[in-house]
Amino acid sequence: MKRFGDPKVAAVFKAYAPDVRARLMALRETVFDVAAATPGVGPLTETLKWGQPSYLTQETGSGTTIRIDRVKGEKGGYAMYFHCRSGLVGQFRELYPDTFAYDGKRAIKFGPDERLSLRELRHCIGLALTHHLRAK
Repeated sequence: MKRFGDPKVAAVFKAYAPDVRARLMALRETVFDVAAATPGVGPLTETLKWGQPSYLTQETGSGTTIRIDRVKGEKGGYAMYFHCRSGLVGQFRELYPDTFAYDGKRAIKFGPDERLSLRELRHCIGLALTHHLRAK
């Protein structure tokens, strides 16, 4: 498990209910794993944006920000958020129409008992982390 570099991010994770925290920690690890395995991404910056744990390709500028958080009003629900104007969620929806639940143009949502489709999710994360490289 990757250690937290920012105590504010660690505090946000600590404040989550234990079941949601475990799921979000798994998403966090997946984001870091995909970043490390994807050429051109470089190290991620972990910070808070809008109070949500956020992952930026600040050093290389290769991708768009990925945020993770619980889904308010959905017990145990959690999500991975992307910039709504990036077009990424639309692309994910075309690639994986029946694999994920989507929230408009901004998120992939997960239920509390849902088994993650890791291969497909890793592909989506990789697309987000290289979004600006492909746009050039």
